[in-house]
Amino acid sequence: MPDHAIPDRPPSSVDRTPAAVGEARHVVIVGAGFGGLACAQALAGSEVRVTVVDRRNHHLFQPLLYQVATAALSPADIASPIRSILSRAANIDVVMGEVRAMDHAERRVLLADGGHIPYDTLVLATGSVYNYFGHDEWARHAPGLKSIRDARRLRARLLRSFEEAESCAVSGRRSALLTTVIVGGGPTGVEMAGAVAELARFTLRRDFRRIDSHEARIILVEAGPRLLAALSPESSDYAATSLHRLGVEVRLGAKVTDVSEGAVTIDGAQVEAATLIWAAGIRALEPASLGFDVDRAGRIEVADDLSVPGLADVFALGDAASFRQDDGPLPALAQVARQQGTHLGQALLAGTTRPFRYVSRGDTAVIGRHAAVFETGRWRLRGRFAWFLWALVHIYLLIGFEKRLQVGLKWLWRYATFERGARLIDEEEPATRSGLGHSLPDGEQRGRRLGTARESMDGD
Repeated sequence: MPDHAIPDRPPSSVDRTPAAVGEARHVVIVGAGFGGLACAQALAGSEVRVTVVDRRNHHLFQPLLYQVATAALSPADIASPIRSILSRAANIDVVMGEVRAMDHAERRVLLADGGHIPYDTLVLATGSVYNYFGHDEWARHAPGLKSIRDARRLRARLLRSFEEAESCAVSGRRSALLTTVIVGGGPTGVEMAGAVAELARFTLRRDFRRIDSHEARIILVEAGPRLLAALSPESSDYAATSLHRLGVEVRLGAKVTDVSEGAVTIDGAQVEAATLIWAAGIRALEPASLGFDVDRAGRIEVADDLSVPGLADVFALGDAASFRQDDGPLPALAQVARQQGTHLGQALLAGTTRPFRYVSRGDTAVIGRHAAVFETGRWRLRGRFAWFLWALVHIYLLIGFEKRLQVGLKWLWRYATFERGARLIDEEEPATRSGLGHSLPDGEQRGRRLGTARESMDGD
């Protein structure tokens, strides 16, 4: 099999590892999330040969995926083609492929299509998936938010539940159609709960004639004693109070014991809900199958310079790495991954590794309109000013001036008008996707067949 990554290169059998004298070292980065992309950008324009491998062709700004799911933004607002981002760096190649395994003895990355990529230095930035704590079968009923497809499916499920409720005369089923349960009280769960509540309370109330959107029931379930456990108790209390004002039911110290089609069991009581959303923890993306020592969350154990102990020239960062600082693991945040990627890229460029030290730029979460928390050092901000800082931080972290301008203008417009973006239901979404498994009586079919549209990365 010829070398999969770089056109016009000889077969991998003649590649020398490590690189011969006078040859540029070959750094292979698996994953083009925040960490992998930051590492590649730090190496851009250098003498180092870089190959970036990702199973998708785009970099995704995951912290704003929930806004795609609630029709505030379109996929194109938060995603950019990896090739376009790195197009000016002549020393970087991009391969769209899925990594199947690692051959550390031969220093090769093995791809699912049978191809392989030799490396001198390997950087693993494979990201994470949601953790269902031994109940992976729940994922089909309560999806998380890790991809554009996830966001589109959740948006379709939310909007379809309102469409079905508009035509439903059975009160019990109508109530279930208007119920959304979100599992997990971290930043994603809190932000999703606030966004769904605003979608129901402010945006959809003008679009429907037979339902009162205030009937919508949003339940946020958290197994711990408070929301936003990584922040101060004051911020946790503020988040809970703000969600209550939006009409969200916050259930603390509650455990989900079962998830099925259209229903969730919370502390032994079953709740029927058309939309179930999972935001209760993450685990690294399949590192165990790649032959590494991992922690309980499946993250690769790394040293203080981000290297993998026992493996020469292999590094891990971001959600894929278990990095401890000040006697505790670093959180799975975009800013952690970005700092690690930049640090490692600069170290590789200098030809020497050095210990990494994370410097927090602040932790933030938005609860809804005018409501957010922002903490950095001794500063603990809440309310409008924190909301403004949250918006600035997220706009700054977006890739490219065009994205920042687009998102900034959309937020300003929606802030002033309460409007949302494209509220479209994907035509591939089944009619029973609401999860309740009921068909409508013939007399209730009127108005169900909407003019749907297929979405793409270029917009909605």
